[in-house]
Amino acid sequence: MSATDIPAAEAEKLAADIEALGQRLQQIRAAIGEVIFGQKQVVDETLITLLAGGHGLLIGVPGLAKTRLVQTLGTVLGLDDKRIQFTPDLMPADILGSEVLEESETGARSFRFIKGPVFCQLLMADEINRASPRTQSALLQAMQERAVSVAGQTHDLPRPFHVLATQNPLEQEGTYPLPEAQLDRFLLQIDVRYPDKEAERTMLLATTGAAEATARAVMTADELMAAQQLVRRVPVGDSVVEAILALVRAGRPGEGDADIDATVAWGPGPRASQALMLAARARAVLEGRLAPSVDDIVALAGPILRHRMALTFAARADGVTMDQVIGRLVEPLA
Repeated sequence: MSATDIPAAEAEKLAADIEALGQRLQQIRAAIGEVIFGQKQVVDETLITLLAGGHGLLIGVPGLAKTRLVQTLGTVLGLDDKRIQFTPDLMPADILGSEVLEESETGARSFRFIKGPVFCQLLMADEINRASPRTQSALLQAMQERAVSVAGQTHDLPRPFHVLATQNPLEQEGTYPLPEAQLDRFLLQIDVRYPDKEAERTMLLATTGAAEATARAVMTADELMAAQQLVRRVPVGDSVVEAILALVRAGRPGEGDADIDATVAWGPGPRASQALMLAARARAVLEGRLAPSVDDIVALAGPILRHRMALTFAARADGVTMDQVIGRLVEPLA
């Protein structure tokens, strides 16, 4: 939907609603900033993920406040949040729930479904790559369909439902790569890096004293769902649509240039285009703008494409990184 397709009166109300949401998001940013220090880009990308109605994968070494960020978001956004610590012995039933056989006082027996921790609004999958692929895959249906099937019965999950998973880098001991099908379910891959010196100084002073700041609620779950619907109504110009198509299609072997063909084993599918469109709308609202621009596509290319592409063996052997490939893809747009 472009701005020219909207009647004037409706466009005026839409603009007012977007501006009001942008102001509310600044309050949310401020509330998160009282607890999380020096991770502005990480916080923004996580908020973009939730505003777009998607799931996020936070990757970084231990001790960078990934777990704390997810817990803070649950409180600030008024979501019912639960946490699962993924370990090698975790089973799918530990996530989804299971049926147990019960016997009544009259001797009648029946099965009762006991819900697992996935039945919440914000699920934190902590160190998701420490569980076996079988258990990781148990989240697939929940992430895609917002429902789970146990013993032939389908159980709907609460609304909204989001998974924010944390992951340690794969080179660390005791980790398993996530299946490609599950990686594609994550809207953004958010790289969490070390804070700068000033942010770390502020964190030291704020977290080692007698009192420590706690998160406060700013939004409710219903308001978040209303915000997600509003984000989907944000108009997108033709130039932004063409930029998305050009970027995604250039990353596919056989459709890009010879360098891409030589370095990329498989490229992003249509879900990457959908993710870019939704995330660009959410980023525009977060930044206080009424519509996304090509700059939003450039900024989001890394988080959206990193986990939806794979390098060839030869490219990995030559030391080529995915960020370098994505950097070449966005050069025509920058």
